Amino acid sequence: MKKTSEQLFAVTAPGLETVCAAELRALGISEVRAVGGGGEFAGGLRELYLANLWLRSASRLVVRVGSVKCSDFPDLFRKSSRLPWGKFLSSETPVAVRATCHRSRLMHTGRIAATIGEGIDSALGRSSPAEGETQQVLARFEDDLCLLSVDSSGELLHRRGYRVETAHAPLRETLAAGLLQLLGWHGDRPLLDPMCGSGTLVIEAALLAGRRAPGMDRSFAFMNWPGYRPGLWEALRLEGRRGERSPAVLLSGCDRDREAIDASRRNGERAGLGEGVTWAVRALAEQPPHPGPGLLLCNPPYGERLGRGEDLRPLYYQLGQVCRHSFAGWQVAILCPDERLARATGLPLEKCAGLVNGGIDVTLYSTRA
Repeated sequence: MKKTSEQLFAVTAPGLETVCAAELRALGISEVRAVGGGGEFAGGLRELYLANLWLRSASRLVVRVGSVKCSDFPDLFRKSSRLPWGKFLSSETPVAVRATCHRSRLMHTGRIAATIGEGIDSALGRSSPAEGETQQVLARFEDDLCLLSVDSSGELLHRRGYRVETAHAPLRETLAAGLLQLLGWHGDRPLLDPMCGSGTLVIEAALLAGRRAPGMDRSFAFMNWPGYRPGLWEALRLEGRRGERSPAVLLSGCDRDREAIDASRRNGERAGLGEGVTWAVRALAEQPPHPGPGLLLCNPPYGERLGRGEDLRPLYYQLGQVCRHSFAGWQVAILCPDERLARATGLPLEKCAGLVNGGIDVTLYSTRA
Protein backbone atom coordinates (compact mmCIF):
# COMPACT_ATOMS: atom_id res chain seq x y z
CA MET A 1 0.00 0.00 0.00
CA LYS A 2 2.97 2.37 0.01
CA LYS A 3 2.57 3.92 -3.39
CA THR A 4 -0.80 2.73 -4.62
CA SER A 5 -4.27 3.99 -3.90
CA GLU A 6 -6.65 1.51 -2.30
CA GLN A 7 -10.42 1.41 -2.06
CA LEU A 8 -11.29 2.15 1.56
CA PHE A 9 -14.57 1.95 3.45
CA ALA A 10 -15.43 3.52 6.81
CA VAL A 11 -18.15 1.46 8.50
CA THR A 12 -20.78 3.35 10.52
CA ALA A 13 -23.94 2.61 12.44
CA PRO A 14 -27.14 3.35 10.48
CA GLY A 15 -27.87 7.06 10.23
CA LEU A 16 -24.26 8.24 10.61
CA GLU A 17 -23.16 7.79 7.00
CA THR A 18 -23.37 11.49 6.05
CA VAL A 19 -21.61 12.50 9.27
CA CYS A 20 -18.74 10.13 8.51
CA ALA A 21 -18.48 11.37 4.91
CA ALA A 22 -18.28 14.96 6.15
CA GLU A 23 -15.52 13.97 8.58
CA LEU A 24 -13.53 12.39 5.77
CA ARG A 25 -13.88 15.48 3.60
CA ALA A 26 -12.75 17.66 6.52
CA LEU A 27 -9.55 15.58 6.60
CA GLY A 28 -8.85 16.67 3.02
CA ILE A 29 -9.88 13.35 1.50
CA SER A 30 -11.58 13.82 -1.86
CA GLU A 31 -14.10 11.73 -3.78
CA VAL A 32 -15.91 10.53 -0.67
CA ARG A 33 -19.29 8.89 -1.15
CA ALA A 34 -21.81 8.23 1.61
CA VAL A 35 -23.53 4.88 1.05
CA GLY A 36 -25.60 2.56 3.22
CA GLY A 37 -23.47 1.49 6.15
CA GLY A 38 -20.65 3.99 5.79
CA GLY A 39 -18.45 6.07 3.53
CA GLU A 40 -16.43 4.98 0.48
CA PHE A 41 -13.21 6.70 -0.56
CA ALA A 42 -9.80 6.02 -2.09
CA GLY A 43 -6.41 6.61 -0.54
CA GLY A 44 -2.99 5.37 0.44
CA LEU A 45 -1.31 4.93 3.78
CA ARG A 46 -1.68 8.56 4.79
CA GLU A 47 -5.44 8.55 4.27
CA LEU A 48 -5.75 5.18 5.99
CA TYR A 49 -3.85 6.40 9.05
CA LEU A 50 -5.63 9.76 9.13
CA ALA A 51 -9.08 8.16 9.02
CA ASN A 52 -8.28 5.76 11.85
CA LEU A 53 -6.76 8.56 13.90
CA TRP A 54 -9.52 11.15 13.46
CA LEU A 55 -12.88 9.57 12.60
CA ARG A 56 -15.29 10.03 15.49
CA SER A 57 -18.43 8.45 14.04
CA ALA A 58 -17.01 5.35 12.31
CA SER A 59 -16.95 1.86 13.82
CA ARG A 60 -14.05 0.52 11.76
CA LEU A 61 -12.07 1.19 8.60
CA VAL A 62 -11.59 -1.59 6.07
CA VAL A 63 -9.51 -1.93 2.91
CA ARG A 64 -11.04 -3.69 -0.08
CA VAL A 65 -8.74 -6.54 -1.15
CA GLY A 66 -10.86 -7.59 -4.12
CA SER A 67 -14.06 -9.27 -5.24
CA VAL A 68 -14.55 -12.71 -6.79
CA LYS A 69 -17.52 -14.22 -8.60
CA CYS A 70 -18.07 -17.78 -7.37
CA SER A 71 -20.75 -20.44 -7.32
CA ASP A 72 -18.80 -23.36 -5.82
CA PHE A 73 -16.20 -23.77 -3.09
CA PRO A 74 -13.25 -24.93 -5.27
CA ASP A 75 -13.69 -21.77 -7.35
CA LEU A 76 -13.83 -19.65 -4.17
CA PHE A 77 -10.57 -21.22 -2.99
CA ARG A 78 -8.78 -20.66 -6.30
CA LYS A 79 -9.90 -17.06 -6.76
CA SER A 80 -9.38 -15.97 -3.15
CA SER A 81 -5.85 -17.42 -3.18
CA ARG A 82 -4.93 -15.12 -6.11
CA LEU A 83 -5.68 -11.88 -4.26
CA PRO A 84 -2.81 -9.70 -2.93
CA TRP A 85 -2.97 -10.78 0.71
CA GLY A 86 0.76 -10.18 1.17
CA LYS A 87 0.11 -6.42 1.32
CA PHE A 88 -1.71 -6.87 4.60
CA LEU A 89 -0.55 -10.16 6.10
CA SER A 90 2.74 -11.81 6.84
CA SER A 91 3.11 -15.59 6.95
CA GLU A 92 3.10 -15.33 10.78
CA THR A 93 -0.27 -13.56 11.00
CA PRO A 94 -3.30 -15.70 11.92
CA VAL A 95 -6.56 -14.80 10.20
CA ALA A 96 -10.17 -14.78 11.36
CA VAL A 97 -12.65 -14.64 8.48
CA ARG A 98 -16.17 -13.32 9.16
CA ALA A 99 -18.63 -14.10 6.38
CA THR A 100 -22.15 -12.95 5.51
CA CYS A 101 -24.24 -14.19 2.61
CA HIS A 102 -27.33 -13.00 0.71
CA ARG A 103 -28.97 -14.39 -2.45
CA SER A 104 -26.01 -16.63 -3.34
CA ARG A 105 -25.55 -20.29 -4.10
CA LEU A 106 -22.84 -20.53 -1.46
CA MET A 107 -24.80 -20.06 1.76
CA HIS A 108 -22.87 -21.86 4.50
CA THR A 109 -20.99 -18.98 6.14
CA GLY A 110 -18.79 -21.27 8.21
CA ARG A 111 -17.56 -23.15 5.15
CA ILE A 112 -17.15 -19.88 3.22
CA ALA A 113 -14.92 -18.54 6.00
CA ALA A 114 -12.88 -21.75 6.17
CA THR A 115 -12.40 -21.86 2.38
CA ILE A 116 -11.22 -18.24 2.23
CA GLY A 117 -8.88 -18.92 5.14
CA GLU A 118 -7.38 -21.82 3.20
CA GLY A 119 -7.03 -19.57 0.15
CA ILE A 120 -5.16 -16.97 2.23
CA ASP A 121 -2.86 -19.66 3.63
CA SER A 122 -2.13 -20.80 0.08
CA ALA A 123 -1.42 -17.23 -1.08
CA LEU A 124 1.02 -16.71 1.80
CA GLY A 125 2.66 -20.09 1.28
CA ARG A 126 2.06 -21.41 4.79
CA SER A 127 1.09 -24.94 5.75
CA SER A 128 1.00 -24.72 9.54
CA PRO A 129 -1.16 -22.56 11.86
CA ALA A 130 0.17 -19.06 12.46
CA GLU A 131 0.54 -17.52 15.89
CA GLY A 132 0.28 -13.92 17.03
CA GLU A 133 -2.28 -11.14 16.83
CA THR A 134 -5.22 -12.13 14.64
CA GLN A 135 -6.12 -10.14 11.54
CA GLN A 136 -9.83 -9.95 10.74
CA VAL A 137 -10.97 -10.48 7.15
CA LEU A 138 -14.53 -9.67 6.11
CA ALA A 139 -16.29 -11.60 3.34
CA ARG A 140 -19.65 -10.43 2.03
CA PHE A 141 -21.41 -12.64 -0.52
CA GLU A 142 -24.23 -11.09 -2.50
CA ASP A 143 -25.64 -12.48 -5.76
CA ASP A 144 -22.68 -14.90 -5.98
CA LEU A 145 -20.17 -12.02 -5.79
CA CYS A 146 -17.86 -12.12 -2.79
CA LEU A 147 -16.35 -8.82 -1.64
CA LEU A 148 -13.25 -9.36 0.52
CA SER A 149 -11.85 -6.73 2.90
CA VAL A 150 -9.27 -6.52 5.67
CA ASP A 151 -10.01 -4.63 8.87
CA SER A 152 -7.39 -1.93 9.46
CA SER A 153 -8.69 -0.84 12.86
CA GLY A 154 -8.53 -3.91 15.08
CA GLU A 155 -10.60 -3.06 18.11
CA LEU A 156 -13.72 -1.12 17.13
CA LEU A 157 -13.11 2.61 16.90
CA HIS A 158 -15.59 3.50 19.63
CA ARG A 159 -13.11 2.01 22.11
CA ARG A 160 -11.17 5.20 22.70
CA GLY A 161 -9.66 3.82 25.90
CA TYR A 162 -11.16 6.19 28.46
CA ARG A 163 -14.50 4.55 29.23
CA VAL A 164 -13.54 1.84 31.69
CA GLU A 165 -16.59 2.45 33.88
CA THR A 166 -20.15 2.56 32.59
CA ALA A 167 -23.55 3.38 34.01
CA HIS A 168 -26.84 1.75 32.99
CA ALA A 169 -27.59 1.71 29.25
CA PRO A 170 -24.37 3.43 28.13
CA LEU A 171 -24.23 5.36 24.88
CA ARG A 172 -21.55 4.23 22.43
CA GLU A 173 -18.82 6.83 21.88
CA THR A 174 -19.22 6.86 18.09
CA LEU A 175 -22.96 7.52 18.39
CA ALA A 176 -22.37 10.30 20.94
CA ALA A 177 -19.91 11.99 18.59
CA GLY A 178 -22.32 11.52 15.70
CA LEU A 179 -25.16 13.19 17.60
CA LEU A 180 -23.04 16.27 18.25
CA GLN A 181 -22.14 16.58 14.59
CA LEU A 182 -25.70 15.95 13.38
CA LEU A 183 -26.72 18.88 15.58
CA GLY A 184 -23.97 21.09 14.14
CA TRP A 185 -22.21 21.44 17.50
CA HIS A 186 -18.45 21.96 17.27
CA GLY A 187 -17.58 23.55 20.59
CA ASP A 188 -19.02 26.99 19.89
CA ARG A 189 -21.72 26.92 22.60
CA PRO A 190 -21.96 25.58 26.17
CA LEU A 191 -23.22 22.01 26.41
CA LEU A 192 -24.99 20.26 29.28
CA ASP A 193 -26.23 16.70 29.71
CA PRO A 194 -28.62 16.60 32.70
CA MET A 195 -28.75 12.77 32.78
CA CYS A 196 -25.16 12.03 31.83
CA GLY A 197 -24.70 8.48 33.16
CA SER A 198 -21.04 7.60 32.65
CA GLY A 199 -20.40 10.90 30.84
CA THR A 200 -19.93 9.77 27.25
CA LEU A 201 -21.75 12.69 25.59
CA VAL A 202 -19.85 15.29 27.61
CA ILE A 203 -16.47 13.61 27.12
CA GLU A 204 -16.98 13.28 23.37
CA ALA A 205 -18.00 16.94 23.28
CA ALA A 206 -14.77 17.87 25.07
CA LEU A 207 -12.68 15.85 22.60
CA LEU A 208 -14.48 17.50 19.68
CA ALA A 209 -14.22 21.02 21.10
CA GLY A 210 -10.56 20.45 22.00
CA ARG A 211 -9.72 19.18 18.49
CA ARG A 212 -8.35 16.01 20.01
CA ALA A 213 -8.06 12.95 17.79
CA PRO A 214 -10.04 10.04 19.29
CA GLY A 215 -7.47 7.49 18.09
CA MET A 216 -4.44 9.31 19.47
CA ASP A 217 -3.56 6.86 22.25
CA ARG A 218 -4.60 3.46 20.95
CA SER A 219 -3.18 0.79 18.65
CA PHE A 220 -4.56 -0.43 15.32
CA ALA A 221 -4.46 -3.60 13.23
CA PHE A 222 -2.57 -1.84 10.41
CA MET A 223 0.44 -1.56 12.74
CA ASN A 224 1.02 -5.28 12.16
CA TRP A 225 0.94 -5.07 8.36
CA PRO A 226 4.14 -5.62 6.36
CA GLY A 227 4.02 -2.08 4.91
CA TYR A 228 3.43 -0.25 8.18
CA ARG A 229 5.30 3.06 8.36
CA PRO A 230 5.71 4.07 12.01
CA GLY A 231 7.39 7.35 11.02
CA LEU A 232 4.35 8.47 9.04
CA TRP A 233 2.02 7.47 11.87
CA GLU A 234 4.04 9.39 14.45
CA ALA A 235 4.21 12.44 12.19
CA LEU A 236 0.41 12.47 11.88
CA ARG A 237 0.03 12.06 15.65
CA LEU A 238 2.45 14.93 16.26
CA GLU A 239 0.56 17.13 13.81
CA GLY A 240 -2.64 16.30 15.68
CA ARG A 241 -1.10 17.13 19.05
CA ARG A 242 -0.06 20.56 17.77
CA GLY A 243 -3.65 21.39 16.88
CA GLU A 244 -5.13 20.59 20.28
CA ARG A 245 -6.65 23.37 22.38
CA SER A 246 -8.65 23.81 25.56
CA PRO A 247 -12.43 23.96 25.00
CA ALA A 248 -13.56 27.58 24.99
CA VAL A 249 -17.05 26.89 26.42
CA LEU A 250 -18.39 25.26 29.56
CA LEU A 251 -19.18 21.55 29.26
CA SER A 252 -21.25 20.02 32.05
CA GLY A 253 -22.59 16.62 33.03
CA CYS A 254 -25.16 16.08 35.80
CA ASP A 255 -26.85 13.01 37.21
CA ARG A 256 -28.82 12.25 40.36
CA ASP A 257 -26.68 9.12 40.90
CA ARG A 258 -23.43 9.90 42.73
CA GLU A 259 -21.81 6.67 41.51
CA ALA A 260 -22.53 7.67 37.90
CA ILE A 261 -20.93 11.08 38.43
CA ASP A 262 -17.89 9.50 40.10
CA ALA A 263 -17.55 7.17 37.09
CA SER A 264 -17.94 10.12 34.70
CA ARG A 265 -15.24 12.06 36.49
CA ARG A 266 -12.81 9.13 36.38
CA ASN A 267 -13.59 8.47 32.70
CA GLY A 268 -12.95 12.15 31.99
CA GLU A 269 -9.62 12.01 33.80
CA ARG A 270 -8.59 8.99 31.72
CA ALA A 271 -9.56 10.95 28.61
CA GLY A 272 -7.20 13.72 29.71
CA LEU A 273 -9.90 16.33 30.28
CA GLY A 274 -8.95 19.36 32.30
CA GLU A 275 -10.97 21.89 34.25
CA GLY A 276 -13.12 22.84 31.28
CA VAL A 277 -15.54 20.04 32.17
CA THR A 278 -17.71 20.11 35.29
CA TRP A 279 -19.57 17.20 36.89
CA ALA A 280 -22.34 17.57 39.46
CA VAL A 281 -24.63 15.28 41.44
CA ARG A 282 -27.94 16.94 40.67
CA ALA A 283 -31.49 15.72 40.11
CA LEU A 284 -33.21 16.83 36.92
CA ALA A 285 -35.66 19.08 38.81
CA GLU A 286 -32.80 20.84 40.61
CA GLN A 287 -31.26 22.46 37.53
CA PRO A 288 -30.70 26.19 38.17
CA PRO A 289 -31.33 28.77 35.42
CA HIS A 290 -28.65 28.75 32.71
CA PRO A 291 -28.21 31.79 30.46
CA GLY A 292 -28.32 30.91 26.78
CA PRO A 293 -27.55 30.11 24.14
CA GLY A 294 -26.32 26.57 24.57
CA LEU A 295 -27.11 22.94 23.80
CA LEU A 296 -28.86 20.60 26.23
CA LEU A 297 -28.38 17.09 24.89
CA CYS A 298 -29.33 13.89 26.67
CA ASN A 299 -30.20 10.24 26.25
CA PRO A 300 -33.09 9.72 28.69
CA PRO A 301 -34.31 6.26 29.77
CA TYR A 302 -36.29 4.46 27.06
CA GLY A 303 -38.23 1.78 28.88
CA GLU A 304 -36.77 -1.01 26.70
CA ARG A 305 -33.66 -1.19 28.85
CA LEU A 306 -34.44 0.92 31.92
CA GLY A 307 -37.70 1.06 33.82
CA ARG A 308 -39.34 -1.71 31.78
CA GLY A 309 -43.08 -1.53 32.28
CA GLU A 310 -42.85 1.92 33.86
CA ASP A 311 -44.71 4.88 32.37
CA LEU A 312 -41.87 7.26 31.49
CA ARG A 313 -44.08 10.08 30.25
CA PRO A 314 -43.93 11.95 33.60
CA LEU A 315 -40.12 11.94 33.39
CA TYR A 316 -40.21 13.37 29.85
CA TYR A 317 -42.82 15.93 30.92
CA GLN A 318 -40.51 16.98 33.76
CA LEU A 319 -37.62 17.25 31.30
CA GLY A 320 -39.70 19.60 29.16
CA GLN A 321 -40.62 21.71 32.18
CA VAL A 322 -36.97 22.00 33.27
CA CYS A 323 -35.93 23.00 29.74
CA ARG A 324 -38.54 25.74 29.56
CA HIS A 325 -37.82 27.16 33.01
CA SER A 326 -34.03 26.74 33.36
CA PHE A 327 -32.75 26.63 29.77
CA ALA A 328 -34.54 29.44 27.98
CA GLY A 329 -32.71 30.22 24.74
CA TRP A 330 -31.05 26.80 24.62
CA GLN A 331 -31.36 24.24 21.88
CA VAL A 332 -32.74 21.01 23.37
CA ALA A 333 -32.04 17.61 21.79
CA ILE A 334 -32.92 14.11 23.00
CA LEU A 335 -32.44 10.58 21.72
CA CYS A 336 -35.73 8.71 22.01
CA PRO A 337 -37.33 5.54 20.55
CA ASP A 338 -40.97 6.58 21.01
CA GLU A 339 -42.62 9.68 19.56
CA ARG A 340 -45.16 9.63 22.41
CA LEU A 341 -42.34 10.15 24.91
CA ALA A 342 -40.91 12.99 22.82
CA ARG A 343 -44.34 14.64 22.67
CA ALA A 344 -44.69 14.29 26.44
CA THR A 345 -41.96 16.93 26.86
CA GLY A 346 -44.29 19.56 25.42
CA LEU A 347 -41.30 20.99 23.56
CA PRO A 348 -41.39 21.90 19.84
CA LEU A 349 -39.16 18.97 18.93
CA GLU A 350 -38.45 18.07 15.31
CA LYS A 351 -37.05 14.80 13.97
CA CYS A 352 -33.41 15.17 12.93
CA ALA A 353 -32.24 11.63 12.17
CA GLY A 354 -33.15 7.98 12.52
CA LEU A 355 -30.47 6.03 14.37
CA VAL A 356 -29.82 2.80 16.27
CA ASN A 357 -28.69 2.65 19.89
CA GLY A 358 -27.90 -0.72 21.42
CA GLY A 359 -30.02 -2.51 18.82
CA ILE A 360 -33.00 -0.20 19.41
CA ASP A 361 -34.33 2.06 16.65
CA VAL A 362 -34.23 5.61 17.99
CA THR A 363 -34.77 9.13 16.69
CA LEU A 364 -32.76 12.24 17.39
CA TYR A 365 -35.23 15.02 18.21
CA SER A 366 -34.27 18.66 18.53
CA THR A 367 -35.69 22.13 18.92
CA ARG A 368 -34.40 24.74 16.51
CA ALA A 369 -30.97 26.13 17.33
